[in-house]
Amino acid sequence: MPKSRNDRKSRKAVYTPPPKTDAPKVSPKWLVPTMLGCGIIGILWLAVYYVTAGQLPLMVELGPWNLAVGFSFFIVAVALSTRWH
Repeated sequence: MPKSRNDRKSRKAVYTPPPKTDAPKVSPKWLVPTMLGCGIIGILWLAVYYVTAGQLPLMVELGPWNLAVGFSFFIVAVALSTRWH
């Protein structure tokens, strides 16, 4: 019995993995200090905001936006950590 066209189309080519490179990936030198700096600044900003109840001169002007500032620094630190090798 002859084979149908669908049987021939359903066959897949053999998988060949991409060639491996021997050079390990290296993070830029600025990445880790920037990541740690943003994380520490974000945590300190939020801690100071809560401890002082937002009564510092700059924090009074920002009001509830202090939370956005602190969490933004922290989010940047987490985003940079995904690029660290």
